[in-house]
Amino acid sequence: MREVYPAETNRAKAFALWKDAPMPMVTLFKTIDVTNLAKLARRGCKFNMLLCWCIGRAAARTEEFYLLPAGGKLFRFEKIAVNVVVTVNDGGIETCDIPFSDDLSQFARDYDELTARVAKTGQAHELGGDYMVIGTSALAKYDIDGAVNIYAGVYNNPFLIWGKYRKHFCRARLPLSFQFHHAQMDGNDAAEFLERLQREIDALKPNRRANRR
Repeated sequence: MREVYPAETNRAKAFALWKDAPMPMVTLFKTIDVTNLAKLARRGCKFNMLLCWCIGRAAARTEEFYLLPAGGKLFRFEKIAVNVVVTVNDGGIETCDIPFSDDLSQFARDYDELTARVAKTGQAHELGGDYMVIGTSALAKYDIDGAVNIYAGVYNNPFLIWGKYRKHFCRARLPLSFQFHHAQMDGNDAAEFLERLQREIDALKPNRRANRR
């Protein structure tokens, strides 16, 4: 992570407009087709892991995800990570940063190892400052349309929330919400990211050994 001058980026105007705004976060809602992921999950892959990998892959191909405002400054990151919420052994929850790898098998191994460690120890796993972390929260037992997060001025990172997917004839559809800081990206950038996420989901053909049980 390194500080950059906003004027050196394509976010200079947006940064000036939104860095001091009392509520700079924007939320988009979208229903995505996750039929491909549901089929792969029935074959033994973890649905949530696959979706997180697709999120990381779409974000890694979106320039705006590597920039993030914090403390009145703008920072550029070199790597992407996906944060997940883990239920720990005492019944509480903790968070776990999973480094994104373009290699699905590697991401699956990291996902399994790190989430298992957090569940066992009850301690959050946080990566260093080189990673731009994308927050996620999967409320997979519940039929929700999305959520608008509370903005406290501390966590400016993009965040996605979803519940359980819905079956409609032969398709599986998942409503989700995507919150982002307006200084980081505009609405069209965020909408294009969601379109890219859909394309990644549709194109996913993992190695048979990826996260098999």
